[in-house]
Amino acid sequence: MVTQKRTLLAMSGTMGALAAALMLASGCAPVSYDTAGDSNPVPAAAEVSGSPDSEASADPDASAAPAGDDEVELAPEQLTEKLIAKSLDQMGNVVANEEGFLLYRFDKDSNKPAISNCNGDCAIIWPPALTDGEPALEGVDEELVGTVLRSDGTRQITLDGWPLYTYLGDEKPGQWKGQKVGGTWFIAAPDGKKNLECLPEGTPKAVPLPKKQESGKESAPEASSSAKSSDYDY
Repeated sequence: MVTQKRTLLAMSGTMGALAAALMLASGCAPVSYDTAGDSNPVPAAAEVSGSPDSEASADPDASAAPAGDDEVELAPEQLTEKLIAKSLDQMGNVVANEEGFLLYRFDKDSNKPAISNCNGDCAIIWPPALTDGEPALEGVDEELVGTVLRSDGTRQITLDGWPLYTYLGDEKPGQWKGQKVGGTWFIAAPDGKKNLECLPEGTPKAVPLPKKQESGKESAPEASSSAKSSDYDY
């Protein structure tokens, strides 16, 4: 009987170790940091299931600051033209722009009222999703989409009141290298809440600011090198 119990325990331990190894092999943090975006994104359903709770909801009309003389006109290439709800392997429900880059929200912002606190160097590493009107929506509830007037006069898209951003460290569509950076940046879900899937261990730092080239153009950061990460927590 004792021998039988020991055999069962040994088998259980072996199976547990095998399961852990499989989780590590397919775990999201290593995949997202090295090869995220290689999996095929699948569009989410036309309507987002469920509704945000009253605590997290925001009135899009209240979040949209009135246009004024200080509002800046943007070139077409500076605009986010579309919000697309998608379901990605491992990461789950996300929101992407028209180029397939995932959108993030910042815990140091506010959604009631909508306020962006990412300016200056922060806005270089985390480019705001800017608009000059209403972006096209695919699988995103229009009642949750609004805008906020930023301190530089540009208008930023909000989702459930939360300003949206892309991440300079995401080198290709479908990556989520910005997940949990500084403990304050998270992928935005289609309902505006934080997507808490695939959280990396520890607290990743943001990529460094791009270096200025002799031509005056900015070069892309080497996001894959943790030794070269930014000291900033944004």
